[in-house]
Amino acid sequence: MSRPEHTAPAERFYNKREAHKYTESGRLVQIQRSMAKRAVELLNLPKGKSCLLLDIGCGSAISSEQISREGHVWFGCDISRAMLELAKNRSSSKGDLAEVDMGVGIPCRSGSFDGAISISAVQWLCVKQTPTQNPTRRLNKFFKSLRRCLVFDGRAALQLYPENPDQMNAILAAAKKAGFDGSKRVDVQKYFVNSR
Repeated sequence: MSRPEHTAPAERFYNKREAHKYTESGRLVQIQRSMAKRAVELLNLPKGKSCLLLDIGCGSAISSEQISREGHVWFGCDISRAMLELAKNRSSSKGDLAEVDMGVGIPCRSGSFDGAISISAVQWLCVKQTPTQNPTRRLNKFFKSLRRCLVFDGRAALQLYPENPDQMNAILAAAKKAGFDGSKRVDVQKYFVNSR
């Protein structure tokens, strides 16, 4: 089975049909919630304080809803308009949403977020989707803008599925270049880049 990021760019792959299929899959929803819960834990946020978190590649807001369950407020961004429409129409979705290509940078003010999570999205930046795209440049723009939009000691927990060690190394190199410590953690065969 081909990886989705090799099939089409995310904004085309997650059309209305695929977005509904993903959001309605009980198995995928449960996995997404579990990974989002773990990502929020890895942020090591202050106990009893509601924080503002960025959910990168939020899709239909499954992971964002987990942020709410953990007592935090969220802002979600995704490149798929179909996924964002589903997020907007979900009754339990209580955050703000924006259509954003993370590979051109996150257009938020400096120091806006206490932390950030991303579930199964960052690996899309490692694949050249158009003749003019440069995966290294897109990873660098993403991490530089992510570092900028976090508070000084803000962390990011990014769950991803690298296709190979070269992709993992490129992701870690871009994170470090942007000023993150770029630590890698493997939880039950799910890769997390947990950076501060």
